[in-house]
Amino acid sequence: MVNLEIYLQPTAVFDFDTAGFQRFLNRIGQKNAPPVAQAVKLYYAIRDGWRYHPYDIRLQEQYMKASYLLQRPRGHCIDKAVLLIAACRGMGIPARIGLAKVRNHIAAERMTEAFGTDELVPHGYAELWLGGKWVKATPAFNQELCQKLGVAPLEFNGTKDALFQEFDRNGGTFMEYLEDYGAFEGFPMERIRSLMQEHYPEAFERLEATGSLLPEMG
Repeated sequence: MVNLEIYLQPTAVFDFDTAGFQRFLNRIGQKNAPPVAQAVKLYYAIRDGWRYHPYDIRLQEQYMKASYLLQRPRGHCIDKAVLLIAACRGMGIPARIGLAKVRNHIAAERMTEAFGTDELVPHGYAELWLGGKWVKATPAFNQELCQKLGVAPLEFNGTKDALFQEFDRNGGTFMEYLEDYGAFEGFPMERIRSLMQEHYPEAFERLEATGSLLPEMG
């Protein structure tokens, strides 16, 4: 039997109980709607309300808090997963974070410059308890970005997993799923840091020093 109560609680990172986040939920949430409808509305609000930016991430707790991310115009995939998880918990939907390794086939040259590889580690996604099961959702790629890349935006209906777009509109590979590191009860900061340090030792040092993974942004 899954103990869902632990996936409904506010935490230091999933701090939906703060005044600013409550105002966001009051503005965007649908408190009387069924959970699936609530989750879908929150997914699209976060997918398109924050631009995706894979290179600007700070691995300290104060910069990963949902209440802090709410004030930013853009976010890493982990940032946007945190926002969706906090929002769902705030609306009474059990939610947790999952981590995976993916290979990017779009803008791969820039990613290789930043990371030394075209593998993105870790990719963050949300798992939401809907209809008696965990459903995966990735709100990372906003509609405007997808249009620029020639990729259909990732849709989410609350009943089926929506992890990432496998193909672009021309049938070429967009992203490739390589490994799943599992889902976590709390926010796995040390796991995220260790995965990044293991896969991107030089970029990790740059990130710790400058807050950016790109050399030219340092």
